[in-house]
Amino acid sequence: MEYIGYFASILIGVALGLIGGGGSILTVPVLVYLFAIEPVVATSYSLFIVGLTSGIGSVGYFKKGLVNIKTAIVFGIPSIIAVFTTRALIVPAIPKEVFTIGEFVVTKSILMMLLFAVLMIAASYSMIKKDKKTASNENGEQKFNYPLILIEGAVVGILTGLVGAGGGFLIIPALVILSKLPMKEAVGTSLVIIAAKSLIGFFGEGEATAINWQFLFTISAFAIVGIFIGTALSKKIDGEKLKPAFGWFVLVMGIYIITKELFFPK
Repeated sequence: MEYIGYFASILIGVALGLIGGGGSILTVPVLVYLFAIEPVVATSYSLFIVGLTSGIGSVGYFKKGLVNIKTAIVFGIPSIIAVFTTRALIVPAIPKEVFTIGEFVVTKSILMMLLFAVLMIAASYSMIKKDKKTASNENGEQKFNYPLILIEGAVVGILTGLVGAGGGFLIIPALVILSKLPMKEAVGTSLVIIAAKSLIGFFGEGEATAINWQFLFTISAFAIVGIFIGTALSKKIDGEKLKPAFGWFVLVMGIYIITKELFFPK
């Protein structure tokens, strides 16, 4: 299963490079089901892998001038605060046995995977639906809807802290609609935000978890190779056309996780 896991790690990067988001939603399932990592630890590991991969993936966008620093700061600050607080305080406070329904015990691990599955289904919807072209005034003055940006940033930060996903499928539409960024600039800015909040969330971990650094760097290396492959493919293949197919795959994965955790727990 490890070899399949390494191949899947490359696909995480390919998806990020090819369609500009969604790849990180696969990181936790890959860690849990292919590498047998405990779910809570997997969400922590995912933050590092997603953060490092997104950071390296953003370099090309920086070089092309497709990162809006002001937007990254305005959106990123509430998101970073939320993810740091979630990892340092909220996640450690969740009890090992959350609640019981009859004889079924919802543990912390099961709850984490169910939350992740719900997020996957939400992500799949945003990828499957046909995007309405949102006009962005590239030459006009950029105006920020600060209340909505603060709320969106905080929500994305909490979700990232809980389940270890980058949240690009939420961030990119928010940057296009709320910050009036062109799509390519929104993708580049999103990668910077994801990198910052994920890595800060990882290093702000409240629980003393023994970290397998060799494993983390190995998986990250495969994902980084994937993002370069995906970026190269994006020049020849329209990622937007592949996004719905990837969305259906993510939907099936989300339903599989819910079924497995509810009816076939370990």
